[in-house]
Amino acid sequence: MLYGAFLAILMAAPGVAVESDGVRPVADAQYGAFHLGFRSEPPKRRYEVTAPIGKGAARGLPKIYGPADARLPLVVIDAGHGGHDPGAINALSGKREKDVTLAIARAIRDDLVDTGRVRVALTREGDSFLVLQDRYGIARRMKADLFLSIHADAAENQEARGGTVYTLSEVASDREAQRLAARENKADILNGVNLGGQDRDVSSILIDLTQRETMNVSASFARLLIREAKPNMMLREKSHKFASFIVLKAPDTPSVLFETGYISNAEDSAFLSSRDGQRKVARAVTSAVQAHFARRLARD
Repeated sequence: MLYGAFLAILMAAPGVAVESDGVRPVADAQYGAFHLGFRSEPPKRRYEVTAPIGKGAARGLPKIYGPADARLPLVVIDAGHGGHDPGAINALSGKREKDVTLAIARAIRDDLVDTGRVRVALTREGDSFLVLQDRYGIARRMKADLFLSIHADAAENQEARGGTVYTLSEVASDREAQRLAARENKADILNGVNLGGQDRDVSSILIDLTQRETMNVSASFARLLIREAKPNMMLREKSHKFASFIVLKAPDTPSVLFETGYISNAEDSAFLSSRDGQRKVARAVTSAVQAHFARRLARD
């Protein structure tokens, strides 16, 4: 009863959130250190009670591949989906997005490491599940210079094919981008329980100056990736789009989401599942990464 009374007092205190492991300000719980925006009106919900789910917060950092030189840029490659979440599935062949993205991520890692110019880490090495916040959270904790999330789309129209590069926007660039963002953002929801621990307010946070610069750098890399991908693989006519993917929301890590093709399309599925196709995707990414950091070095 004493604990219940203490909890009630805490819940009544302004700016306080109660968690299973202690008490901290609501502002920190919701927005983190990079929230510099202001609301036009007071938040309608001032208090919240949350509890950690799973072991995501305690997850160790992945292995870094490449030269043991901390001065070299670090690229974090995120293979979409995994574990209980297979992602998109080809109805005829049974190819699963989670398997294709992991194979492509490994190919990109190996190609980047071979250059000797960057360090690389994978958010997942095997068939494991990570909540969306953990994916970009790993990149932030490792102070990555670039975050690349690999996916393979699906569509009811089996003729749809080609790759697309997405960067962050609080407003989707078109209905298709909005639909895709909504589908991918549901990856944290299992049996109706939101494993990510974030609510819709995240999408309405005013983007601070740090994130604006990050978005500009992300868009610049997206253009490079599209340029380097064209000789190696098929891209959609409108190949750079904007969407509010959760994995792109790191405010201080340039991030892109690369839909490498449509797993629902026979040709794309065969290409992305083949060793040759994976090498071509890796070659495009590696060329774009090298050009990106060369530009940054020249500018600095």
